[in-house]
Amino acid sequence: MNRDYLQDALQTFNSGNWYGWKKEDSDGNKIPNDQRMTYANIEVIKDGATIPSEADVNAKIQELKDAEAAVENKKASGKQKLKDLGLDDEEIKALMGA
Repeated sequence: MNRDYLQDALQTFNSGNWYGWKKEDSDGNKIPNDQRMTYANIEVIKDGATIPSEADVNAKIQELKDAEAAVENKKASGKQKLKDLGLDDEEIKALMGA
């Protein structure tokens, strides 16, 4: 399953469910569903919320990706350390639950 980094990042601003997606562009043309979920089509649906800058959203997306990569790197490092101690792949799989 692919992670939706844009929505994960947007959730960190303005306390949760504050945004939706525009259904029509500024000229009144319908935006196809497969093109709606972009920064340009964010709309505020909660009073008092503001749209963060695109740079802030992109920075948050990168932060989320970096954190995810760090977890994967630690898993790989841990597996290698277990192999260095003499455990085989089946033993490591049993310990890690995957």
